[in-house]
Amino acid sequence: MTTPTENNRVLLASRPEGEPTAENFRIETAAVPEPADGEVLLRTVYLSLDPYMRGRMSAAKSYAAPVEVGAVMEGGTVAEVVESRSPDLEPGDLVLSHLGWQEYGVQPARHVRRLDPARAPISTAVGALGMPGFTAYAGLLQIGRPQPGETVVVAAATGPVGSMVGQIAKVKGARAVGIAGGPQKVAFLQELGFDVALDHRSPTFREDLKAAVPDGIDVYFENVGGHVWDAVLPRLNTYARVPVCGLIAHYNATEAPEGPNRVPQLMQAILTKSLTVRGFIQNEFVKEHYRGFQEEVSAWIREGRVAYKEDVVKGLENAPEAFFGLLRGENFGKLLVQVGPDPTR
Repeated sequence: MTTPTENNRVLLASRPEGEPTAENFRIETAAVPEPADGEVLLRTVYLSLDPYMRGRMSAAKSYAAPVEVGAVMEGGTVAEVVESRSPDLEPGDLVLSHLGWQEYGVQPARHVRRLDPARAPISTAVGALGMPGFTAYAGLLQIGRPQPGETVVVAAATGPVGSMVGQIAKVKGARAVGIAGGPQKVAFLQELGFDVALDHRSPTFREDLKAAVPDGIDVYFENVGGHVWDAVLPRLNTYARVPVCGLIAHYNATEAPEGPNRVPQLMQAILTKSLTVRGFIQNEFVKEHYRGFQEEVSAWIREGRVAYKEDVVKGLENAPEAFFGLLRGENFGKLLVQVGPDPTR
């Protein structure tokens, strides 16, 4: 394999105020780095685009350090080993890595995980069998804890997390209600086997949700916030569990929302209904549950009990625009950028 000399990469040019724009990114060409002992030079095949990246563009205090202005945007990647200075990996090996928004990068061999293309398509390592899938699996089963016959509602239900939440709920014997935006996405939820699929853009959404959950909601997997949460809150049952995974409706907000202060209403509901509202970051569950996730979900995919959809954009230069669409809910399935050729296809 010929070692390349030029590396195209996308940098954070400035911190956004509100919704990110093209001016917040800069595309540049740099020299390809050389691996040191114990390291590997990797070529990016797939870059994962995820909502959490919006938070990393901000300097506000969060659970992880922000991307520095002038640095490569971060992100999970599936990559091919180009050059290895480690006995554990060879050129041509495919790995799960964290190169960010660039064509080539160097990482310690101990920080990547070899992938087996015979087990599943390599793109699933950053999707159904990667961080999004594990987020759904851990958040639903460790916090939501759905029981057979209970009602599970999930927002952003056609996304890589939401679609897995609903399907895992069905595997566990619960009733799954998915909320998405637009008729095409609603139809896809029905194909996945959700018991009910609702369009949050419908003018009758509140009434539709009420009719869909006549016995209330036992588990609500929160990915969105906004008007979807406002409609869900009154429908939560006593002892309902709310895993809070994301709040994409608020990521670009620069000030508090208008209207009355609803915090007292929320706190009263938490008190009087004995609700469990628990935010989480998936990596807190990795040590105890990641191996089980890999075994169970890969088996469910092979058995046809769980399906997934990918939204693939080609070309690293198109990553910023694809990311803007993600934050607007325009993606349909797990959003990936195919940066380079997939050697398995």
